[in-house]
Amino acid sequence: MNWQTLMADIDRMFGWIPSWFIGLSLVAGAMLLALLVYRVAIWLFGRAFGTRFPILSVFIDRTAGPAQLALCLAAVALVLPVAPLDDAIRTPLIRLFVVAFIALIGWISIRIVDMSAARYLQNFRDVTENFIARKHVTQVRVFKRVTDTIIIVITVSTALMTFDSVRQYGVSLFASAGAAGIIVGLAARPLLSNLIAGLQIAITQPIRIEDAVIIENEWGWVEDIASTYVVIRLWDWRRMVVPLSYFIEKPFQNWTRDTASLIGVIALHVDYRADVPRIRSWLEQAVKQSQLWDGEVVNLQVIDADARTIELRALVSARNAPQSWDLRCEIREKLVAFIRDEMPEALPRERAILIPSGDDQADLVRCVTPERTRASARN
Repeated sequence: MNWQTLMADIDRMFGWIPSWFIGLSLVAGAMLLALLVYRVAIWLFGRAFGTRFPILSVFIDRTAGPAQLALCLAAVALVLPVAPLDDAIRTPLIRLFVVAFIALIGWISIRIVDMSAARYLQNFRDVTENFIARKHVTQVRVFKRVTDTIIIVITVSTALMTFDSVRQYGVSLFASAGAAGIIVGLAARPLLSNLIAGLQIAITQPIRIEDAVIIENEWGWVEDIASTYVVIRLWDWRRMVVPLSYFIEKPFQNWTRDTASLIGVIALHVDYRADVPRIRSWLEQAVKQSQLWDGEVVNLQVIDADARTIELRALVSARNAPQSWDLRCEIREKLVAFIRDEMPEALPRERAILIPSGDDQADLVRCVTPERTRASARN
């Protein structure tokens, strides 16, 4: 039995039903059958192999959407030629089929890029302490998002070009040199500049994932680099969203550009009577006992002196910016406690010269003169 005979039998049985309804029902039924076949195939795969092939299971899970759409399109392609539909209904369905096929190709392309990036980044999971890992993660994420954006733009443009009115409008728009083309170019400039800035950041890498930066007088870490913007995780858990072009056009501070290790500075004012060598010796012992110290730098110097105090600067190093901040706070607290308890004479104080008034000075002279007179008589 061929399709024509089957359709003839269906027409005799359901002749009272409109042909367009039968055609649309066949298309919908074919799509439902395709989805059912996919479900059954996934169930059989799970029963047969279980968890013995985790990579294949992840692949099936991430390609579920494109696979179902592909099966639906295949079912529609088989049913549509024999469905009893008028040209007024068949033509839009064919156009919708073409658009869905273009979307399927774009969807599959994005999935391939995402899975390839995820597979590559499995070798670089620790991005906090690993400088090479942060470099690769930054490059792959930026390239992946730029590639996804390009694929989406090409897919949408190709789908729109299947419509005659849109194709003619697009051709005339790009071919003309009038005001419309200038307006579109100006509107697209921020998007294009950020995309180009993303490529520059991926290649030159002025910032990387988990870099400690100071931007707009705010301190935080680079949490995410998207296709057009960067998310900065500030120290108080806020999020600052900055355009990618900012990091190409304006200056900013990157504390972990070459290495994650940082030297923290602790400034302290003490009195002139402070025993600096003793404070230096205590500082070295206190820093060595801290788990935040990376074992590299510990130093104490007198860097300034004014009329009241001398200024001490302690340098201590840590593995990264958060540990550097915590180490500075810890050592500063302990240093203040040490000077207060063990060396109170080193605390800053005010000094003054008391000059007596005129009456007090006369009384002082009268009291002192007899003593001086008797001393002279004895001599």
